[in-house]
Amino acid sequence: MSDRVRMLCLRHGESENVIARVSGALPLAGLTPKGRLQAAEAAQRLVPEGVARIYASTAVRAQQTAEIIAQALSVDVVLVPDLVEVGIGRLEGTTDPATRARTADVLRSWIVEGRLGEAVGDGEDGHAVTSRVVAALTAIAAEHAGETIAVVGHVASLTTGLSPLCGLGERVWGAPLPHAVPFAVEYDGHSWRCPSWPTL
Repeated sequence: MSDRVRMLCLRHGESENVIARVSGALPLAGLTPKGRLQAAEAAQRLVPEGVARIYASTAVRAQQTAEIIAQALSVDVVLVPDLVEVGIGRLEGTTDPATRARTADVLRSWIVEGRLGEAVGDGEDGHAVTSRVVAALTAIAAEHAGETIAVVGHVASLTTGLSPLCGLGERVWGAPLPHAVPFAVEYDGHSWRCPSWPTL
């Protein structure tokens, strides 16, 4: 049996925090009706893929996305706390445009410039986010040699974690992950590949 693991990663469906333009990890924000439809559409794309299991962030919006997909695929969902979105500390839940702008600047410093020491307010820096997401993806891959699985996460944390694994960097900046569009990430037991990106 091949050691190759195929991860079909996706951002959760549209959620209440996105519509309200609220910043932060926001673990209790749920899907909008549009987000539920997006998750159902993602499920139909994944039906023929032979997904063995779904892994998801513990945030409600990721759980709801994963559950909609799991129902269509008749597979289990496993929740992984380390897949949650980037935390911004005391600024969590703000609608301040300056915080949103600072968040974008910090993400660019991590993904494009490799300056992982930057953070939004007293929130997580890039070292913390990269470490936890890479560890989560690596642990998931170790459980599924030769299989295809799905991973439901978040736009900033997924991109931050996948960037060093796949050498994404500047080529994905300005191309944020859309809601509930699966894309393949491959691990052969030694190295990672992201052969495509949904918005490129």
